[in-house]
Amino acid sequence: MEIKEFSFPADSVPLAVIAAARVSGFSLPLESRKPSSTPTFVFSNGLELHGTSVLLRYIGRAASSMPNFYGQNPYESSQLFASHQVDEWLEYVPVLSSGSEFESACKFVDSYISKRTVLVGHFFTIADIVVWSGLAATGPRWESLRKSKKYQNLVRWFNSISAEYGVLDEVTSTYVGKKGSGKPVAVKPKDQQAAVNGGDIIEKGKGSSSRPSAEVDLPEAEIGKVKLRFAPEPSGFLHIGHSKAALLNQYFAQRYRGKLIIRFDDTNPSKESSEFVDNLLKDIETLGIKYEDVTHTSDHFPKLMEMAEKLIREGKAYVDDTPREQMQKERGEGIESKCRSHSVEENMKLWKEMIDASERGKQCCLRGKLDMQDPNKSLRDPVYYRCNPVPHHRVGDIYKLYPTYDFACPFVDAEEGITHALRSSEYHDRNAQYHRIQQDMGLRKVHIFEFSRLNMVYTLLSKRNLRWFVENGKVDGWDDPRFPTVQGIVRRGLKIEALVQFILEQGASKNLNLMEWDKLWTINKKIVDPVCPRHTAVIEEKCVLLTLRDGPDAAFVRIIPRHKKYEGAGEKATTYTKSILIDQADAQSISVNEEVTLMDWGNAIVQEIVKNEDGTVKELFGVLHLEGSVKTTKLKLTWLPKINELVKVSMVEYDHLITKKKLEEDESFMDVLNPCTKKEIAALGDSNIRNVKHGEILQLERKGYFICDAPFVRPSKPVVLIGIPDGRGR
Repeated sequence: MEIKEFSFPADSVPLAVIAAARVSGFSLPLESRKPSSTPTFVFSNGLELHGTSVLLRYIGRAASSMPNFYGQNPYESSQLFASHQVDEWLEYVPVLSSGSEFESACKFVDSYISKRTVLVGHFFTIADIVVWSGLAATGPRWESLRKSKKYQNLVRWFNSISAEYGVLDEVTSTYVGKKGSGKPVAVKPKDQQAAVNGGDIIEKGKGSSSRPSAEVDLPEAEIGKVKLRFAPEPSGFLHIGHSKAALLNQYFAQRYRGKLIIRFDDTNPSKESSEFVDNLLKDIETLGIKYEDVTHTSDHFPKLMEMAEKLIREGKAYVDDTPREQMQKERGEGIESKCRSHSVEENMKLWKEMIDASERGKQCCLRGKLDMQDPNKSLRDPVYYRCNPVPHHRVGDIYKLYPTYDFACPFVDAEEGITHALRSSEYHDRNAQYHRIQQDMGLRKVHIFEFSRLNMVYTLLSKRNLRWFVENGKVDGWDDPRFPTVQGIVRRGLKIEALVQFILEQGASKNLNLMEWDKLWTINKKIVDPVCPRHTAVIEEKCVLLTLRDGPDAAFVRIIPRHKKYEGAGEKATTYTKSILIDQADAQSISVNEEVTLMDWGNAIVQEIVKNEDGTVKELFGVLHLEGSVKTTKLKLTWLPKINELVKVSMVEYDHLITKKKLEEDESFMDVLNPCTKKEIAALGDSNIRNVKHGEILQLERKGYFICDAPFVRPSKPVVLIGIPDGRGR
């Protein structure tokens, strides 16, 4: 998804956005002359992002050259999604531009940075960019403070950033005014080419707009007055498709400074349960969704019943006892039901039968009297109510009939003050029905905003299909790592930051796309690789003993980093012995008298290879050659000391549940079930793995990334490590 346009007001240059782009090497296009009251990115697929903070977050996530720019290592990310530490700085920085509060802000940051190199964690982030830019934008006022000794910590921090990122001086010289007004200035047209060559943007065309440009995103939206709802049905766990809807709702709620509520669409007691409600709330929290309130469609059951009776009395609804298959056939052909002409009295009589769930009532349903000849078949007298004597998980057996989604949704949306209902484009043909039902009910209009459903290759998103796998024991549960549920993909090692970035990159486009999992896992790898600790494992089956004839007679231990480039990963103890274990595959690739590198030790020369009759390697003998150069060896081998402290490990690899990328409409998933979706490999791991916690991500050297699903309990029970795809084929 490419940014095709970047605009901002001529008198208010977003210095932090430009600085962030220059520092991270993020390419910004030539700025357009379309009037805009807020900094804006326009993407090639039509999605728009508005506001300095929103653009900074996007750059922070998308800047591949700086993977920690938006706080994506374990420390920052936990803060990001728990207390939004990075975001707090984005919200704080406007204080720097306030004349009366400038010095108190400088004092606060000076104290905060006294024992720190950067503002958040251990990496330079957009938090540093926004505060640096906020100071630089004040021009001479900050320059005079820099020369004084008043805020030495702040000046030290500011100068170190300026020295490390020299491009920032170019940004300030180009954009910051020289009269001390504290306002950035725009690039003049004559500087246009220089700005483009530098990766920056140019002056905005003059002009004004009568309304904020953000309003073009949602129809007739007003800042501060938008109210949205994310309305999952509690009949399963939240999956990746729902995540897109949830995150888009949050995006627009934040964009318009509006409200977001969670509403459980609980109108089908046959499929729903309190367990699903609890897990959906857990998943929503995992996604970092911030909401005002939690409601339930069942809260409105009494009013929905009243509305149904009102429509019956007004002749806008009728009770129909036509058998379901015949009714479907008549709707398809535009044939009116024989019950359509029933009197109000007859309809009310049958309605009471439905309320009592009598044998007669169970044969009936309530239908809206719309238009049986409308080309849009959703308007051909849809069903409003059906009998269902199953007790409801919240209200028990008070009701024996329940509203359909088509009837309840437009009513509850209007009743709860929703201004805009976000719906996936698969509901497009039912939008007219939604508005017509609201009209018949005499309710205000709720705007509908469509976005494309997120579809993934080799993936089933239908809860009905997913339920089949659960109920038939094909998976361990709704949190199975093979499932596209939030709990499933998190259990498989996906960081929520990666999911958020992946979904926001899709945006609110209405284009239908079939997305590859590899792209999501590639984003995930960029987040976990810089920080996850390294460990060693050897496949237990046919592993080979390598005896180093001149190796240490007595084992010794060295403390080495768990990650050579990230101190925060901690340390591990590595034991060095004369007898070590290597993988059979590695042993097969070694030649006699070949020099190899033993990782984290040094070189060795393999002098003798003993093989079994079937060609497998039985044993190796060699000598150390620690003075040898690792640059000259072809084989870099992982190894483990032959000691009793090694940990039993089960490495689990998962595959897709189906073997076809995309199912056709008339195709059943049962025809393309993958016969083998789980593979377990017994291995031995280094002794430090006994300290790995549940949910911790690590890399087994030369084997890939894994997440701990079952930590060490006792020597006889293996640690379970689930393989994390790295985007190179899953």
